[in-house]
Amino acid sequence: MPPTLATVAALPQLGLRSLTGPLPDAPVVWVAVSELEDPTPFLEGGELVLTTGMRLTPANAAAYVSRLVGRGVAGLGFAVGVIHEDVPAELLAAARGQGLVLLEVPRPTPFIAIGKAVSRMLAAEWYEDVTRAFQAQRELTRAALAGPGALVTRLARLLGGWALLLDASGAVQHAEPAGAGGRADALAPELARLRRRPGRGGPAASVALAGPDDHIAVQRIGLGGRPRGFLAVGTDTPLPPAAHTIVGAAVALLTLQSETPRTGRELRASLAALLLGRPGEAPSAPRGPVRVLACTGGTAVLDALESDPAGARCLALPLGGHSAVIVPAELSGTVAALLTGPVGVSDPASGDLASGDLAAALRQAEEALAAAGRAKRDVLHYSELPGQGVLGLLEPGLAHAFADTLLAPLRQEGLVETARAYVAANGQGEAAARALGVHRHTLRTRMRKVAGLLGRDPDDPAVRAELWFALAITSKQGDGIGHRGDSQSGPPGLA
Repeated sequence: MPPTLATVAALPQLGLRSLTGPLPDAPVVWVAVSELEDPTPFLEGGELVLTTGMRLTPANAAAYVSRLVGRGVAGLGFAVGVIHEDVPAELLAAARGQGLVLLEVPRPTPFIAIGKAVSRMLAAEWYEDVTRAFQAQRELTRAALAGPGALVTRLARLLGGWALLLDASGAVQHAEPAGAGGRADALAPELARLRRRPGRGGPAASVALAGPDDHIAVQRIGLGGRPRGFLAVGTDTPLPPAAHTIVGAAVALLTLQSETPRTGRELRASLAALLLGRPGEAPSAPRGPVRVLACTGGTAVLDALESDPAGARCLALPLGGHSAVIVPAELSGTVAALLTGPVGVSDPASGDLASGDLAAALRQAEEALAAAGRAKRDVLHYSELPGQGVLGLLEPGLAHAFADTLLAPLRQEGLVETARAYVAANGQGEAAARALGVHRHTLRTRMRKVAGLLGRDPDDPAVRAELWFALAITSKQGDGIGHRGDSQSGPPGLA
């Protein structure tokens, strides 16, 4: 806590004297020197204001005191023997009448001496808080070696209150004292707020609640998009800064424990089974029909999968810029919800991991991921992509020859993306301009140039259909044209 007004006034070297009676235990957060008639715009509250009364008159004394009281200053120090030989009677009467502490500052005491004294007290208090927090962190670390229960017990005792560790569903794991477990039901609405996914109004890292006799803080545990659990603490009085540091240390230790990676023993056994041609013996391999999910992100995907029991039945592989996840077909919706979009989902594939259809499923998922990015969709299934059946009827060589011939003049002038946006907007200029981030007049000029290069009118539905085929064929880079086989190329780029 900051030094109190009584502590500051008691320093013998300052010679301060109270003119308004016994001094309260009001904290002094800083010393502010001001000769303004209204210094309150430059104050935050809790300051000891020092003045020589340069602009003080009998007429404005009461209003001056009223403004200081309204701002919530700790007190007023008035230097005598500078401008005024004594504290003006009007100022003293106003201070007594309005409850403002008034200290007389003797002429030999410079204001800077008072400021230095308070600053030293604040520094000593800060150092004491840091030392206390450091010692508490060491105690928590030692307790964590014995498990989360011991850590929660130690935390409650350090705070002089109660502590509650909950799992991701809100069930009580540890409570200190034992009766604190009864508070879990009342905290359920706050846990729901902390579970929100990123980008959807949250998630918040913590929630603070205050009542007449109870001050509660609830914090998430875990690094992924979904929490691994929650830590709730409660005390009779608001937590001081040092206590917040101690709670933060406890959350960090619990997070470290919760993020311990799953054992690699089963994954190594699955790899060995696949290499030996016995996929049915793979313990970590998904069973039954599966889907492949493609999503952006690297290690964050692994964190998200480890945050939910459904993730234990998945196999994930970072692929440079995106990740692929093999998921049991019946869990694809649950797992897609764990991941931060966009997410592309393949059609169901055989559960036989030794077959080649998983490679085709990966291609489908990557195509759906690219389309989801362009359409700004969180989740997009391959089966939802338009034109899959038509493109599958085309002969790859002829299809690419057609596309290259049609798009060559547009590619030379850098107008391919303009044409793509115009086709995607079904010839609606306003929508295409918004997608490109340009003015509609700029788009109109570009499309006139496109028409000239093509020798045809893009507003003709038949011309737009040809452009759609050419653009779709080019974006697929050969995959899915005339066959549904494997592909050695990378995924389509995200627009």
